[in-house]
Parts: sequence; C-alpha cells; structure tokens
Amino acid sequence: MHLPKLIIDLALILGAAGIITLLFRRLKQPMVLGYIIAGFIVGPNFHLFPSISDGESVKIWSEIGVIFLLFSLGLEFSFKKLMRVGGTAAITAFTEIACITVAGYFTGQLMGWSTMDSLFLGGLLAISSTTIIIRAFEELGIKKKPFTKIVFGVLVIEDIVVILLMVLLSTMAVSKQFEGSQMLFTIAKLMFFLAVWFLAGIFLLPTFLKKMEKYMNSETLLILSIALCLGMVILATQVGFSAELGAFIMGSIIAETTSSEKVEHLIQPVKDLFGAIFFVSVGMLINPEMIIEYRWPVLWITLLTIFGKFISTGVGALLSGRPLKEAVQVGMSMAQVGEFAFIIATLGVTLGVTSEFLFPVAVGVSAVTTFTTPYMIRFSTPMYNWLSKIIPEKWLLALNRYSASSQTLQAESDWRIVLNAYLKVIILNSVVLIAIILFNTYYAGPFIAKYVENQLLAKLIAVVLAIAMMAPFISALTIKKVQGIAYKALWLDSKYNRGPLVVVEVIRNMIAVLLVGFLLNQFFPFWQALLGTSLVMLLVLLALRQQLQKYYSRIEHRFLSNLNAREEADAAKKTPAADLLPWDAQVSEIEINPWSSLIDTPLVDLQLREKYGINVGAIKRGNITIYAPTRQEKLFPNDVIVAIGTETQLEEFNRVVNTLVVERSDDMADDNVGLTSIVVDEHNGLKGQTIRSSGIRERTNALVVGIARGSERILNPPSDMTFEWEDVVWLVGDRKKISELAKK
Repeated sequence: MHLPKLIIDLALILGAAGIITLLFRRLKQPMVLGYIIAGFIVGPNFHLFPSISDGESVKIWSEIGVIFLLFSLGLEFSFKKLMRVGGTAAITAFTEIACITVAGYFTGQLMGWSTMDSLFLGGLLAISSTTIIIRAFEELGIKKKPFTKIVFGVLVIEDIVVILLMVLLSTMAVSKQFEGSQMLFTIAKLMFFLAVWFLAGIFLLPTFLKKMEKYMNSETLLILSIALCLGMVILATQVGFSAELGAFIMGSIIAETTSSEKVEHLIQPVKDLFGAIFFVSVGMLINPEMIIEYRWPVLWITLLTIFGKFISTGVGALLSGRPLKEAVQVGMSMAQVGEFAFIIATLGVTLGVTSEFLFPVAVGVSAVTTFTTPYMIRFSTPMYNWLSKIIPEKWLLALNRYSASSQTLQAESDWRIVLNAYLKVIILNSVVLIAIILFNTYYAGPFIAKYVENQLLAKLIAVVLAIAMMAPFISALTIKKVQGIAYKALWLDSKYNRGPLVVVEVIRNMIAVLLVGFLLNQFFPFWQALLGTSLVMLLVLLALRQQLQKYYSRIEHRFLSNLNAREEADAAKKTPAADLLPWDAQVSEIEINPWSSLIDTPLVDLQLREKYGINVGAIKRGNITIYAPTRQEKLFPNDVIVAIGTETQLEEFNRVVNTLVVERSDDMADDNVGLTSIVVDEHNGLKGQTIRSSGIRERTNALVVGIARGSERILNPPSDMTFEWEDVVWLVGDRKKISELAKK
C-alpha cells in the first residue's frame, strides 16, 4: 500500500521534535532550540538518521506555521496594550531598535556583506526574545521587580516593530529601492491599512461574535477563528502586504473581543503543531560546515548583540529618566536575539535576496545569546555596582538629578488636550473617508458600471452610494465638538487663543471639502466635481446635520462598546469581595529613589497603607534586612522595601516612589521646600475652583502633583480639574506658604 511521503516526513519531524524537546525540558532549556536541533537531525546535512524527502511540502507547512505564530502573537498583543505602554518603555525601545539596527547594518558592511544581507542582519538583531526573557525572570524569581515592567513594555513595542520590519524589508527586497520617499510611502500605506482594518474589525467583529455566541461551541469558534485569520491573510496579500501581517492584524482584532481568551486557548494546540514544524524546518537549513566557515562573523555579531543591546537599551532607559541601576538591569535583560529573527532570516531566503550564510549565522548567534541571557540578568546588579565605582561622582549625581526631574509630573496643558482631541477626530474620520473613497473608486464603481448600461447613471449611483456612506463621517469631521471644558478655558482665557482655535476649525473643514472633492473628481470633470462638492457640503452641514450627528453617535457608541467590551467583562467578573482575597496580593521589591520625598520620615507618618493600600513586610539596607519594621522605622536612600499589595496598588506606589521627588540644594537647608498635603474645606475656599483658576501655583510657589478623592488617587491631575469637598491635594513647594493657604 502506497503511503504519501508527506506523512512519513511528518512522522519523522514530530518524532524527532518530541524526543529532543523532552530532553530540553529536562535540561530546562528553551523548546525552540530543541526544535531547531531536531530539524538539523532530520535535515539533509546530518546523515546518521533518516532525512525528509519532500522538502517542498514541509516548506508549505512551515509557512502555515509562521501564519499561526503571528496570529497567536496578535492575540497576545492588543493595540490597547500598546497605547498603555509608558513613555519610559517607548523611549527605551526606539533607542535600542534604532541603534542596534544601524549597528547591525554597518557591521555587515564592515565584514564585506551585501547591502541586503546587512539590512536583514540589522533587522533580525533588533528583536529580543519574549519567551527567553520571561523564562529567565521566572527562574531567577525577579518577575515582579520594577524594572521588569519596563522590559515587558519594550517587548510589546518590539512586537509591532517586527511586523513593520518584515513589511519594509520585503518591500525593499522586491523593489530593490532604498529611497526615503519609497520607505515613507510604504510606512504611510501600512499605517493606513492598519487603521482601516482595526476600525472596521472592532466595529463589525465583536458584534458578530456576540450575536452568534449562542450558536457557537468550541469547535465552531476554532474553525471561525482560523477562517478569519486566513481571510485576513488573503486580504493583506491582495493589497501588497505579507501573509504574516494579515495574521497578526486579525489576532490583534480578536484580542479586543470578549472571546479572545477562549480563542487563544483553542488555537494554542494548532499553533504548537505548526510552530514546531516551522522551527524544525529552520533547523533543516543549518549547515555545520557553513557555521564553522563563518565562525568569526558569528562571534562578532554575538558580541555586538550582547554589548550593543546592553548599551543601547541602557542608554534608552537613562534617556527616559530611569535610575542607573534600573537602566543596567533593563539593558542586560534584553541582550539576546529572539525567535522572530528566524522568521526575518527565512523571509530573506524565501525572497531569494540574502546569502545562504545569513541564516546559520542568525541561528548560531541566537543559540549563544539564549544561554548567556540568564547570566547577564543575574550579573546586572554586580555590573551596576562596578559602574557606580568607576563613574565619576559628579556624573552619578547628575544622572540621579536627571532621573528625578524627568519623573516629576507636570500638569497637562489645555492646548495639548484640545489638540489631541482634534487629531483623533481628524485622523480617524479621514482614514474612514479615504477607505470609503477607495472602495467606491476601485470596487463599487466598476461593479455598478458593469451592470448599468448608462454610464452617467452608473457614475451618479456610485457617487450617491459613496456620499451616503461618507455623510456621518463628514459631519463628525467638520462639526464634532472636542473637549468642551478645555476648549472653553482656552477660548475664554485669552484673546490670543481664539485665532489658533479658529485656524484648527478651518483646517478640519478644508480636509472634509478636499476629500469630498477628491471623490467626485474620480467620476466627473473638475468643475462638475467642484459644484457637486459645494452641494454635498451644504446638504451635510445644513439640511441633514442633526440626523447625521445622531447616526454618527450610534456608530461611535457601538465602536467604543466593542472596544471596551473585554475590559468591562473582566471587571464584571470581579466582585468587591474578590478584590480582598489574599491570593490577589503580590510581593514586589521597590528601591527608594535617593531624591524621594519618602526619605527620613517614619512609616507611621507616611501612611502607606492608608494612601496606597500597601504594607511594608521588610526593608533591605545594604547587607541588613529589617523584617516587620516598626511604625517609627524610617526609609533611607537606596533602601529596598518589600511591599505587599495588589498589582495595581504596587504599580501606583512604585510610580509615586519614583515621581514625588524633591531636588535639594544648599538653599533648601531649612527644609522649607517639600511635599505637603492640604484638605479642601471651608477654610481655604478651593471647593468648586479648578487647579488653574485657584491660583495655587502663584500663591504658594507649589505644584499640584496629586489629588486623593475618597479611594481614588489622581496623579498628574489636569489643570481644568475642579476641587471637591475633602479632596486631599498633594503639593510640592514652599511648606510655609502651603500651610498659610490651608489655614485661611
């Protein structure tokens, strides 16, 4: 009986992968390396065991594996998670990615490699390994330390950067063009389609899944998820992007639905199966002779990865305002090449634009840095101690002051609030309008013309259809109100604000007019299009204004409901009692900033439990640990406290420790400047006033850095926030003047 070769090959691949990964699990090594070694064993360059015979079929299966790997990455990603990444992680990530990508490119050039090989080398070095880092953190028991949150934030940004790199590298490989204008066009095109797919997906998919929920079981949900993934893969390739991008986008859309966790659980076995085949196929490409031949490039690139990523990531963390110790810890955690380097290297091989040696070099560097990562993390503290000894004291003092000043919270200005609101309205509605124009120009218009013989009538039908689809978004783009309080404050505060506000209003109306004119010009000559634009804008802005506003409000409400459905569902599962369960508590070690206002104050006066809901279990001071410290124990610079609380409480307290700081100088020796709180009551007359109108800053030379309202803690309150009875207002400034204000 004839048995297809593919079945024999799969038996060989999965059998080798299973045995090798069992060994690697016992040795506590990454399974990805096990798959790669298994692929090498069954590959054509290792002759002691049988080799696969149908390489083309295995290649197709491995491509499916990449699709499911990216789909799973999207399920874990979530665009909202990206928006929540702090400025520290963003600055650190972009500094590291830019530096190491450029360094990788020039390293390739110095070794005599081609331009394309050097570009792909820079790209694959830019991505660290989430799997390896998390495993190392867990083994070392440091997953809850403050610096790890920065590392995870950097990894979130790298997830989206790897997608962008794949698109840019594949575009350059196909077009052979490296001009800045070409790259900017590709990036703009990518951003546009990302926005369109995300907006349309969030508007349609969660509603569809919710309505079909009663008809779906695990089997149908799995099949539907895979169908959606492959459907987006087809759509992405049709518009000129990679299949991996489509899979990632669909995963990120499903990640915002209430079904995301279930889909992630259902897709896990599928991802594991095809992912294993992909990494085994990676191992099949390893040629030991080539690795030996290129042993020196492997060495140089490994050293570049370890030291280059450590330095660039550490510098990025310092620039973002983190203390030197945290910067060193973050830098030494990121010094490895991730598994997505294999995907980028495979992309170059598939496109036929990179040399054969690049792939084994990438595998060699990844294998070495995988083993060095735990040791790098373990020796981050000794490295910091060594650096603190050799760096001049003036430099250390300057770094501490920069960290303190960078983390001091500043009130968000009204102009920033208003401009952000305008940008959201303009960009989101413009993206939707452009998408509708393109759809009607290239799809709906030709489809109508195909079945309507009268071409003029066909054009009119296409234009009317497009205008009907665009009308709510034209209305929102032109007349939607933005940030009423901040806008009114600017309008009434100074006559000099009114001119710029009017200019912004004119700009967004001009954008709407241009987009309508662009649509009509696709079907009619210029002057007819100009006349039609005038009629359309009059119809939208005057005749149908109220109806369109109501319709747009329903669209916006549905979109926001779908976008927030997962968070609301998670919140609904939590009862007030559940928040008090002991297993919700976590333990975190937090280092006290040398410039923190918490220093030299008894714990009883700090009221950490009352203010932040945390308890101090111990204080580590050098080689001494003070367990269960008394109420009168004080905190000193660089103390490490063992704090106990929920994740949210610990995050808030850690932020406070690193932000509520006071720079001290010789003229502050009288202790007159510091962090002070006042209560809004009938004496100070602050009730009902905003932070700006109260004149606190002018009257006390103090900055409002926080407001405690009941159980709510508001850091960096906006300047238009209104004081309420019994608000506890935290100020940094002249203690004497603040005290006088409180007694008035």
